[in-house]
Amino acid sequence: MLGSRRSRRRLTTALAGLGLFVTGAALQVTTTATPAHAATTHRVLFDDGHAEEAGNADWIISTSKPDPLSQDSSPSAETDWTGALSSWGVALQKTGSYSLKTATSALTYGGSSTTDLSNFDTLVLPEPNTLFTTAEKTAIMTFVKNGGGLFMISDHTGADRNNDGYDAVEIFNDLMTNNSVDSTDPFGFSIDTLDVSSGYPAAISDSTDPVLHGSFGTVTKSLIADGTTATLKPADNSAVKGLLYRSGYSGNTGAFFATSTFGSGRVAFWGDTSPVDDGTGQSGNTLYDGWNDTGATNAPLALNATAWLAGEGTSGGGGGGGDGTCTAAQLLGNPGFESGNTTWTASSGVITTSSSEAARTGSYKAWLDGYGTATTDTLSQSVSIPSGCSATLSFYLHADTAETTTSTAYDKLTVTAGSTTLATYSNLNAASGYVLKSFDVSSLAGTTATIKFTGVEGSTLQTSFVIDDTALNVS
Repeated sequence: MLGSRRSRRRLTTALAGLGLFVTGAALQVTTTATPAHAATTHRVLFDDGHAEEAGNADWIISTSKPDPLSQDSSPSAETDWTGALSSWGVALQKTGSYSLKTATSALTYGGSSTTDLSNFDTLVLPEPNTLFTTAEKTAIMTFVKNGGGLFMISDHTGADRNNDGYDAVEIFNDLMTNNSVDSTDPFGFSIDTLDVSSGYPAAISDSTDPVLHGSFGTVTKSLIADGTTATLKPADNSAVKGLLYRSGYSGNTGAFFATSTFGSGRVAFWGDTSPVDDGTGQSGNTLYDGWNDTGATNAPLALNATAWLAGEGTSGGGGGGGDGTCTAAQLLGNPGFESGNTTWTASSGVITTSSSEAARTGSYKAWLDGYGTATTDTLSQSVSIPSGCSATLSFYLHADTAETTTSTAYDKLTVTAGSTTLATYSNLNAASGYVLKSFDVSSLAGTTATIKFTGVEGSTLQTSFVIDDTALNVS
């Protein structure tokens, strides 16, 4: 028996925008619910929420957090920002192509915080010294799977700087083996429980690798000053690749620097923090200038790897999810509908601020159907997806219904990309909140495709399909 009918309030403003063919010049990219950004701006988040300053560590780009520009908005020297990673941060800032922030609280993905991972292309974890929570591990792994770059910088076993029983080796291995997304060796390597006292690991010979031969220079050697290595397991992930090795090692053992991919994202591992230490941290810390060590090329290694993780170049291991060069970007215009009735083509009243259904973030959302009468609503946008890219469409869906059946789909929402039907939802998918939906649409690379949502409601009892925080990320 059908439940009571519930009417819906609609905005009466007609949709002003017409459908657009969206080019790479007009719109940009990343993954799942990530806001649009300039394709030349790589957004990097450095973590400082897991005891990265404990003991003698000082793994920050600036004491000004979350925004290092508050300390100096136009740094020209490493001492313009205070932190043992300030050389790294200043070098990126000076290019004009990077936006840098520091996270000081729990890591999240898909939330409203300014340091939420959905707002960034790359996450740098410089020797964390406290375990990531279950929620944080889910956030990190989902971020990478959906196209984010993850830079894991370890230290030697026993480097428990805050004496809580965990060092970076244990913390990273726990992240890779004890998470809710994929615990079956997702990156294809594990970190060795070693303390290698010294050495200058040498780079492999590969002139095509963008980390070893990138826009910031050529990498020949790195530095170990009490660090560790990784064991590679290509049978678990064929994209894993060792780039620099401890003396006397090669192949799957003794990798001091390695790269891999996971889902649409990229991963880099470095076995010591000494190479990125610039010796200019906060007063009271005994630091070593590995960044400028004359026996190594640590600066080009850190900077090239950051660029690669943010989406530049081709993958040294597995193509970064694409078949060729692809600039990471978020392609949908007005992805959270906060610009109102622009960019999208929609039925009247679909893009709305109505308080009857809450937006996931901001004020606007797209609300299809919900009248309790025979209605068809549509929402669409045409997007040009560059060739050679891996592409992921994502959005958050909240289905609300007055239907009481547990077996019959009376009202339906169909999601299509070009001529392909990605999914069909119905009143049977009703839930109390928003649920993230994600689809691989890489097959559409090199084409202009229309992303379309079509809601069809029956003659009685309303079902509302509310959509927010869309994204079409390429990498």
